[in-house]
Amino acid sequence: MGLAACSTSGSGDGEGGGSAEPLVVGTILPITGSLAYLGPPEVAGVGLAVDDINAAGGVLGEDVTLESGDSGDSTDMSVSTNTATDLIGKGVQVAIGAASSSVSQNVVDQFTEAGVLQISPANTATELSGVSDLFTRTAPPDTVQGAALGSLVLDGGHQKVAFLVQNETYGTGLRDNVQKAIEEGGAEAVYGGTGAGEEFAPGETNFSSIVTDALAAKPDAIVILAFEETKAAVAELVSQGWDFDGTTYLCDGNTADYSKDFDPGTLVGVQGTIPGADPAQEFKDNASAWYEEAEGSALTDYAYAAESYDAVILAALAAVKAESTSGTDIAAQIRSVSGADGGTEVSTFQEGVDALEAGEDIHYTGVSGIGPINEDNDPSSAFIGVYNYADDNTLVFDRAIEGSVEG
Repeated sequence: MGLAACSTSGSGDGEGGGSAEPLVVGTILPITGSLAYLGPPEVAGVGLAVDDINAAGGVLGEDVTLESGDSGDSTDMSVSTNTATDLIGKGVQVAIGAASSSVSQNVVDQFTEAGVLQISPANTATELSGVSDLFTRTAPPDTVQGAALGSLVLDGGHQKVAFLVQNETYGTGLRDNVQKAIEEGGAEAVYGGTGAGEEFAPGETNFSSIVTDALAAKPDAIVILAFEETKAAVAELVSQGWDFDGTTYLCDGNTADYSKDFDPGTLVGVQGTIPGADPAQEFKDNASAWYEEAEGSALTDYAYAAESYDAVILAALAAVKAESTSGTDIAAQIRSVSGADGGTEVSTFQEGVDALEAGEDIHYTGVSGIGPINEDNDPSSAFIGVYNYADDNTLVFDRAIEGSVEG
């Protein structure tokens, strides 16, 4: 079905000269699994973008349609495999997701073979840079977040760092980049470092011996790189008397609202990072309103909502430029509309369409703040948000650090 959609004849007048079928966007996002807390903001970002595109007249005169699917997580890859098969069968030309880098690695070949452009709003594993001409992302690789998180640890004056790391692509890749940053600053990994073999399995629930061994290494800071497993790890650290204030660091996989999970004050002084600048309040309000109308509840978290929104807008603008909704044609133009060729800065789909129809190159600036897509299909620059925890274990945005991406 995906290949048939790619071969449908259009007008032949566009740069792509491919499919003139209506654009069908699919989602492969975490509805279940250890990253399910990221599902609502990502789903809202995609849905809001589709609505905004259709309100502006759609793509090539046709409304964009949306097919939704669950990515699950890395503990059961059959979920993502089945979703990818389903989306391809439904004729999607663009698939937004996954949130987990390991899940994207599981399905990227499947989408590529079907001619479907996969755009992740959240994957950060460096192994995904340039993995396919039909894979791109609106989140930066871990070289950027790793440097930012490492600098936070160093700014805290720490010299001996323990890593509690999930043993899969995301956890180990981010650990390697954080470790590189702290070692360049004169600190060392005393537990859980690269090559030590001290990672824990995805889905781990018993952290008693892990925490005992980590604390035995006498760290002055702990970096937790995990997903849902973080709750069990934190509970064990509490049990063993770890002082979290100014000593503990989280990442985008677990920088989340824990107000319902821990006693007040547990995470005071903890810092975490999430790729992306804090989006404007108007965007947050619109995304939350969309989700409340669609799902019956307001958003409580906005991680990767902006990146999900921008992924859809970029794909739609690339289709307009290509005059084709073929996944391969969209992929061929997505760098251009992201600003890789320079051009007129536009911040909305409508502005982008107007400029393209006037024969101009465009640079979609978007709500996530990423730079143009580079030759590895990564953002050339991106912001990393730094968050602190309030007494009720909720997140408070502190500041954003901008970093560039090699490639």
